[in-house]
Amino acid sequence: MTKTEREGGGSMGDLTRVTIDFDTSHLIFPTLIACVLGLLGLAVLIRDRARIAATVPYWRGLFAAMDKVRFLGALVLTLLYFSLMVPVGNIWPNTGMGFLLCSIPYLLATGLLFMHERPLRQVLPLLIVAVFGPVFVWWLFTYPLFLSLP
Repeated sequence: MTKTEREGGGSMGDLTRVTIDFDTSHLIFPTLIACVLGLLGLAVLIRDRARIAATVPYWRGLFAAMDKVRFLGALVLTLLYFSLMVPVGNIWPNTGMGFLLCSIPYLLATGLLFMHERPLRQVLPLLIVAVFGPVFVWWLFTYPLFLSLP
C-alpha cells in the first residue's frame, strides 16, 4: 500500500470499484423527487400567495358542507391499512399475508362506510368483492407473476 492510499487518496483501481449500500440505496430517488416537489410547491405558494389566500372562503364553505364522517373515516381506515400491512406481513414473511389479511377488512369497512343504507342485499355483494378481490390479486401476484406482496 502506498503512502497516498494510506492517507485516503486511493489508487486508480478505486475508480472502478463500486459499493452499494442496499439498505438505503432505494431511497435516493424518492428523496430527490420529494425535495424537488417540495421546492416547486414552495415556489408556487410564494408566487401565487394572493390567489391562494383568496380561495380561503371557498375552502371554508366546502369543508363546512362536506361529509366529515366519511372523509375522516376513509382517511383513518387508509392510514390503518397501510400502517398494519407490513407488521401483519412480518408474521408470515414473503407470503403476502399482510396484504391479504389487511385488504379484506379494509375493503369491507370502506364499502360499509360509504353505503348510505346497509340492507343484506347491498352488503352481500360488497362482502363477496371484499373477500374475492384481494384473494384474486394475492393469487395473481403470488403464483403466476411470482411477486411477493407485503
